[in-house]
Amino acid sequence: MQQRFFIILFIFISFSGFAQNSEEQAEIYYKKAEFKKAELIYKNLLKEKPLNYNYIYKLVDIYQQLEQYDDAENILTQRLSIRRNPELVVVLGYNFQLKDSIATANKLYDEAIAFVDDKPNYIYIIAKKFEDYSLSDQAIRIYEKGKTLTPDRNYSIQLARIYGDQGNVEQMFVNYVDYIHYKPNHLNNVKRSISDFISENKDNENNIHLRRLLLKKIQQNPETYWYEMLSWLYVQEKAYNKSFIQEKALYKRNPESLDRLIELAVTAQKDNDDDTAKSIFNYILEITQDPSTALTAHQYILEIDTKNADDKMLKQIDETYNNLFTEFGKSELTLPLQLAYGKFLAFNQKDTEAATTFLKKSLKLNVSKFQEAKVKLLLADILVLQEKFNEALIFYSQIQANLKNSTIAQEARFKVAKTSYYKGDFDWAESQLKILKSSTSQLIANDALDLKLLISDNKYEDSTQTALKYYAKADLFSFQNKIDDAISLLDKILEEHKGESITDQALYQQAKLYEKKKQYTKAEANYQVIIKDYGEDILIDDTLYYLAELYNNHLAKPEEAKLLYEKIIFEHQDSIYFIEARKKFRMLRGDSIN
Repeated sequence: MQQRFFIILFIFISFSGFAQNSEEQAEIYYKKAEFKKAELIYKNLLKEKPLNYNYIYKLVDIYQQLEQYDDAENILTQRLSIRRNPELVVVLGYNFQLKDSIATANKLYDEAIAFVDDKPNYIYIIAKKFEDYSLSDQAIRIYEKGKTLTPDRNYSIQLARIYGDQGNVEQMFVNYVDYIHYKPNHLNNVKRSISDFISENKDNENNIHLRRLLLKKIQQNPETYWYEMLSWLYVQEKAYNKSFIQEKALYKRNPESLDRLIELAVTAQKDNDDDTAKSIFNYILEITQDPSTALTAHQYILEIDTKNADDKMLKQIDETYNNLFTEFGKSELTLPLQLAYGKFLAFNQKDTEAATTFLKKSLKLNVSKFQEAKVKLLLADILVLQEKFNEALIFYSQIQANLKNSTIAQEARFKVAKTSYYKGDFDWAESQLKILKSSTSQLIANDALDLKLLISDNKYEDSTQTALKYYAKADLFSFQNKIDDAISLLDKILEEHKGESITDQALYQQAKLYEKKKQYTKAEANYQVIIKDYGEDILIDDTLYYLAELYNNHLAKPEEAKLLYEKIIFEHQDSIYFIEARKKFRMLRGDSIN
């Protein structure tokens, strides 16, 4: 008896293994579009397991791929004669649609939709089957029916997705907004889903739809998430002042944290909306009781004021810094402000000795290793500013030794390489940059790769490395804010080393410096030379993008900008500027969907 049991068990296991292997083989054939081979296996599998719906769906799909619609119909009608499964009714309807029997197909679709009147639990299942066949109108009908049949459930996210696929953006927004009301904690997911439909242009049709919808919701039911959503929309449009109004309203309703206001101010500052950034930071100063937050706000305001300050304004800023130190003291709490002041003294007041003396006092405070590294990093930068390269290298090396493998240590290593490059020690610089290519900081890794390529591409062309030394010196002048000197030295490269591989780099770097001086037509001329003469070189996508930005933002030539963005889209799909170029091209073209 026991022996018989083991024989039966062995046969069962063997058959199960055979079935499993057969199904895997059938799936391989199916994926390789070898449908006839897959058909034979699935037919045998279905004979063994006639209730397996996966085999039925696969066979039906195979027959449809082979345009054997009658064979697909036979399987489906046979199965439906046993039980009127609504999913199979949809599949049969789609089979008739493929045969151009639209009236019969619609009749079957109506039958599947009516099925949920008695069994609303099937709403998701049947709607999903409609979606599988891109029968979006039928899927919408069944979800809309679900709103009445099961008011305790919400189908907005499914409807929003379908309307989005259809291009019905207005109804997509309606349903996403309804979903936010149903699940406010999914607000960020909704933002991500609709971001591609929103433009920087406030007059874009989609933006108008969403803005009206949110303003109406705020009037009807002023929940915090509507203010947050409207604030987000204004940020997409770069209308930071309008976003500020919404964030103030949010803060007044829930005055627990100023993080959102600080984040908005920093975003506005990075996007050069200094007026709005200052307004937000001043508002923060009015309402905060936290010294750390107040110091952060003061520091940002001072940095904004410093950007375009004349000598008289610089003197006032200096006084403000010292007044703040009188009020808040000099301790580890005010270290970020001390660093900002040290940088101000060295780079804006051009008083490197005062900056160095001030920062060395900061080192005597009870600071952490990380804080100490921050101070030493700035001290080393000031030494580079003074061209005291060897002393700077000592500080950078100390940071690397004290905080191994940290981001700040990697930053210090990059500055070791950059300092060696300024000195003309290109081999040592290159050896450090090779290590940094795998930096955990993507920004450092990218900068390291760019500098390594610059050195390796140009150090062998001329045995004296004259052009590369000029270029490194021009880079140093730029760091020292000696913009005119940097431009003149790059001119020397363009005159004396015309045609060498460094020419396009010199043209590009000079164009960026012209932009800094707001000499936009000179920058344009450089970019055009690169496009004309160096169209196959590594800087071409950078050049196309920044010339497009120049036309779009400063030279009032939107059509020229549009052509350049389009060139990136079609000829440089692997460019880091591809997504931004596509977005701005569509905006300039006036697309309703961005």
